[in-house]
Amino acid sequence: MSKWKKFDIAIIGGDRRTACMAPVFLEKGYRVIACGVSKTPENANIHQTQELREAVENTAVLVFGIPFEKEGHIFFQEPMPPVSLAELQRLLRRHQEIFGGVIPESFRQHCEEREIGCFDFMKDEALTIFNAIATAEGAVLEALLHKDTSLHHSECLVLGYGRCGRVLAQKLKGLDARVSVCSRSLKELASAEAMGLSTLLLPRLKQEISSFEYVFNTIPALVLTRDCLKNFPAKGLIIDIASNQGGVDYEAAESLGIPARYCPGLPGKYAGASSARRLAQYVTDKIS
Repeated sequence: MSKWKKFDIAIIGGDRRTACMAPVFLEKGYRVIACGVSKTPENANIHQTQELREAVENTAVLVFGIPFEKEGHIFFQEPMPPVSLAELQRLLRRHQEIFGGVIPESFRQHCEEREIGCFDFMKDEALTIFNAIATAEGAVLEALLHKDTSLHHSECLVLGYGRCGRVLAQKLKGLDARVSVCSRSLKELASAEAMGLSTLLLPRLKQEISSFEYVFNTIPALVLTRDCLKNFPAKGLIIDIASNQGGVDYEAAESLGIPARYCPGLPGKYAGASSARRLAQYVTDKIS
């Protein structure tokens, strides 16, 4: 890491996860500047700026949020003027190092061509597993906050059995919910069945959805269509934790009076400090 820079690490944008990284880096002896970071803990040793240029030009290591960008702009949860990725690219210099989550491949290639280090949090298996755990815990909390019935012995359906779906299904099972997993993949359903879970093929969702009180969606494609939602009980609740907002026909849900909550960034919302320590350790391991 270059010693001539004014700061060691710049934290740019993101949510509570990036905000909570600032004091962790300070504890480790790094000089920190924060740009457009949501609710950074008050600390005189954290230099605050609203100018991206100041942060980038005075720092060798740049830490962004999860996700790194939205619609071609740096992800800021804090109100900030929009900053395009093209603008960021113009400011970057050779041998700088960038960290963030879900970094577009085109941006990563741009960095590689210019000899800029580019590390994606979500490409690290250990971090993605921890992220799945924090996401699952957040999804359970969202369900409890927005419905006045117990998860104990409730009929819960988890759509998808990838990394988040697997962890969430086990968390719900641990609360003694009656958990079913729905997927198009026979392999995923076999894995779910091996864990003692009930299973449902995705093409049967429309016919069977009336049996469930809670539906947790992890599939980033439209599966809860209007035709499907017509069969879902009005007293039920949908928690959507997929990586985009495309899993549920929200317009149809609203018109049918079905509560459907899109819940992005749950680790940042409910486990910011825990996530920050994991992410900060990943950064310091790479730059030390």
